[in-house]
Amino acid sequence: MYAALWRMLPGPTVVRAATLLVILALVVLVLFTVVFPWATQFVPGQEVSVD
Repeated sequence: MYAALWRMLPGPTVVRAATLLVILALVVLVLFTVVFPWATQFVPGQEVSVD
């Protein structure tokens, strides 16, 4: 799968690596801003109090 992605990207190696870094940054951004906040409603034990 990764080899197919690498072959799909245009340009020389430096441009491909930069493109992959941008794609990775976008995936992390979407995870932290959309997916993880949505998933917290399904994780039990969010309200913990210590006396």
